[in-house]
Amino acid sequence: MDLILICLGLLCLLLGLLGSFMPILPGPPLSWLGLLFLQLTTALETNLWFLIFTGALALGVTALDYYLPVLGTKKYGGSKKGVWGAILGLFFALLVPILGPFGFLIWPFIGAFIGEITAQKNQSQALKAALGSFVGFLAGTLLKLCISLGYLGIFLMQIWEHRAHFL
Repeated sequence: MDLILICLGLLCLLLGLLGSFMPILPGPPLSWLGLLFLQLTTALETNLWFLIFTGALALGVTALDYYLPVLGTKKYGGSKKGVWGAILGLFFALLVPILGPFGFLIWPFIGAFIGEITAQKNQSQALKAALGSFVGFLAGTLLKLCISLGYLGIFLMQIWEHRAHFL
């Protein structure tokens, strides 16, 4: 049974890494599931506090990932219309996957740009605010990747420390 849990955990961790780049997959929560499967093996004593902390971190990073493009738009001088444009662009990317995973890069940018243009800004100001949305998206992707890699590292370290049990 332990071998099945380890294989499922590793699969979740690898999918979590993939989810760091493909917004259709929830990267950090999938990676956390990998840690949960490992904690359920007989080799490890289940650490509830570890699971709560890493789970809350995974959920927090996932929520932050949706907010960072909006924050980036504001930081680069965007208006409320630009922020709403970025939000609507993100929802459009979720609901209409026309451009696949690249839609999550492009649609918040386009939405922020359209929002800023409708706010009576010139094209250079609108472009700057839309760039903020793009920077926010990249920051969220990097954050998800770091968490997923960290969880993979924890998983591999625990497997290594308890390898005698699994062999």
